[in-house]
Amino acid sequence: MEMFETEFMQRAWLAGLIVAVICPLIGSFLVLRRQSMIGDGLGHIAFAGVAGGALMGWQPVLSAAAVTVLGALVIEWVRTRLAAFSEMILAIFFYSGIGLAVVFTSMNRMGGFNLSSILFGSLMTISSSDLWIVAGLGIFACIFVVLFYRPLQYLTFDETSARVAGLPADRLNMWLAVLTALTVALSMRIVGLLLVSAMMVIPVACALQTARSFAGTIYGGIAYGLVIVSGGLTLSYYANLAPGGTIVLTGTCIFILSCLFGRHFYQKPQAQENLTAECKICRCRKEEQTDAS
Repeated sequence: MEMFETEFMQRAWLAGLIVAVICPLIGSFLVLRRQSMIGDGLGHIAFAGVAGGALMGWQPVLSAAAVTVLGALVIEWVRTRLAAFSEMILAIFFYSGIGLAVVFTSMNRMGGFNLSSILFGSLMTISSSDLWIVAGLGIFACIFVVLFYRPLQYLTFDETSARVAGLPADRLNMWLAVLTALTVALSMRIVGLLLVSAMMVIPVACALQTARSFAGTIYGGIAYGLVIVSGGLTLSYYANLAPGGTIVLTGTCIFILSCLFGRHFYQKPQAQENLTAECKICRCRKEEQTDAS
């Protein structure tokens, strides 16, 4: 095909397909935790990292990754320590990120980065190093989820019982926050900072219309993600449009179709009841051990 004859398009497709796997993989846990907007807020923080890095003469992707990881760790700390006010504090945190980005951009008289490609993605800006970085992130994310799938599943459905059962909830939540931050920062070349959160939510939302288990939601989200990115990149190439916008709009259309033709609208998988029961058993055993000692 003509589209795959150019080297930059080959890189764009490979990077896009990797992002199509990573985003729904991480997004499945975020959506079911009712944290769908975390990715959007981290995108604002990453924008501040890009603008600040360009102002200081640093590599924008690395500065964005560093700032976003730091922001994600602070957000997770706020969520667990100040739960009653977390929504308000997080909103202020996100708006401060976009405010810093605007200030840094206005201070940068020398340019140094393409604002449009950062915000909305660009096929032309994806380099071989970007591809290797995204591939490394994909491998790390898959290994993390495979190794800690069961504990993450407990935390997603019943964090309180999982903590009582002795799971390292804080540590796992921190690692999930770091993975989310890296996904946002390193996917900006393909989807754009302002739209990368959509790839964490839309494929999962599509999968929720037909999935009958938690694992089915993850696999379905990845499958939908691959279809959405493939369609969006194809449309972007032939219509000469920003890939971020075409990918998100393709995903929106597929979501509407999945709602219309899906077998049923989402109800929490039966697996949740089993997990909650197991958590209660673990909690009872732990209480019995405490009483015995």
